[in-house]
Amino acid sequence: MGIAPRLTDAELVTLAMMQAMLGFTSEAKWLRHSRAHLRQLFPYLPKQPGYNKRLRKAAELLRRVARLLATDTTVWSDDVWIVDSTPVECGRSRETVKRSDLAGWAEYGYCAIHSRFFWGLRLHLVCTLHLPIAFALTGAKADERETLLASRCRTGTGRRPARTDADR
Repeated sequence: MGIAPRLTDAELVTLAMMQAMLGFTSEAKWLRHSRAHLRQLFPYLPKQPGYNKRLRKAAELLRRVARLLATDTTVWSDDVWIVDSTPVECGRSRETVKRSDLAGWAEYGYCAIHSRFFWGLRLHLVCTLHLPIAFALTGAKADERETLLASRCRTGTGRRPARTDADR
């Protein structure tokens, strides 16, 4: 069974949600702030590497909690949804492309913003003005609109985004 953690999953999720809602982008700054102002609420606060490791292990739990919070608030029904994507370059040399474990999933694509071709994936994000709603990691040639339609099916909404990169 193992040793029980000194910081429960509920406390970890609460800390992570507070960090996001209060706008702390640095874990180190957040933990310093928490030690100074939230010590009475959280008797044990891990150091930054331990906090980061626990967050990575609890990623799926955090995603589910964020989704539940979003659907329970007016943020979810926001009229403006923003969709964007960015290339995630996975390699540059032909040798890297040949021996990569991503071969067959990653592919060559073009990034108009950077005016260059790349080999890798494309990260798509759908969010309201306040909260991320869905994300997808696809091949480099995936169409943003098709990815959005697929994410709409998963989120259970029939809503249309205000604007996409393709509209620009």
